[in-house]
Amino acid sequence: MADELDASRPPGLFIRLLAALGDMLMRILSLIGGVAYLLNDVIRWFLRAVTRRNTRFGRTAVVTQMVRIGVRSTGIVVLVSACIGFILALQMQPPLADFGQEDKIANIVGVAVFRELGPLVAAIVLTGFAGAAIAAELGTMVVGEEIEALEAHALNPIRFLVLPRVIATIVCLVLLTVIGVLTAVFFAALMTVGILGVPLNVYVQNSLDQLVIHDFLTGLIKAGAFGLILASIACYNGLKVTGGAAGVGRATTSTVVQTIVAVIIADLAFTAVFYSIGWT
Repeated sequence: MADELDASRPPGLFIRLLAALGDMLMRILSLIGGVAYLLNDVIRWFLRAVTRRNTRFGRTAVVTQMVRIGVRSTGIVVLVSACIGFILALQMQPPLADFGQEDKIANIVGVAVFRELGPLVAAIVLTGFAGAAIAAELGTMVVGEEIEALEAHALNPIRFLVLPRVIATIVCLVLLTVIGVLTAVFFAALMTVGILGVPLNVYVQNSLDQLVIHDFLTGLIKAGAFGLILASIACYNGLKVTGGAAGVGRATTSTVVQTIVAVIIADLAFTAVFYSIGWT
C-alpha cells in the first residue's frame, strides 16, 4: 500500500528540475546540430557556385536580399549608434573629469565601439529587423507548401532560398558595422567637442594614437561571424516550421531569442581568442 502511494506522488522539485534541464540541453543540442547540418549544405552549394560555372545560386536574389536586409535597416543602425555615441561621451565625462582626463574619452570610445559595440549593436538590431523577417518568410513558404513545390521541380531550397540570404546577411552586417562604428565615433566627438569642450585636434589625435588595425579587424571578423549565426538560425527556424500560422509565430520568436544569445556567446568566445593572441 505504501509503495502504491509513493508511486502516485508527483516527482519532487529536484527531479522536475533535472527533467527541465535535460529537456533544455536536448533542445540546445538539437538547435546546434540542425544549424550545423544546414551550414554544411550552404557551404557545399557556395563552393559549387564558386568553382562550377554551370551552378548558380541567384545573384539577383542576393542583391534583393541585401536591399531588404541592409539598406532598409541602415537608418535604424545609424540612429542607435548615434545614441550610443552620445551616451558613452556623457557617461564617461564625470569619472574622467575627476582626474582631468576628459580628452581620453576619444580613446575609450574608439576601443569600445570598434571592438565590441559596433558589431554587437548592428547584429542585435539586424536580428530584430531582418532575422525575424527571414524566419517568418521561410516559415510561410513551408506552411504554403512552396518549399515542396520547389523540390518537386528539382530546385534545392538551400541553394535558391537559404544561400542568398546567408550571403546577403553576412555582407550587410559587415557594412552596417562600419556605418555604425563611424556614426558612433562621430556623434561621440560631436558631444565631446561641442558640449564638453575638448579641442577637436586633441580628440582626433587621441583616437589615432589609440586605435590600431587590430581594433578594426576584430570588429569586422565579429560582424561576419554574427551575420553567419543570424542567417543560419533564422533560416533553420523558418524551414522547420510546423503548425500553421502559430508555428510561424513561434519560429520568429525563437529566432530573435536564440540569435541574441548565440551572438553574445560568440562575442565572448571571439574576445577570449583575440585576447589570447594579443589583439588587445
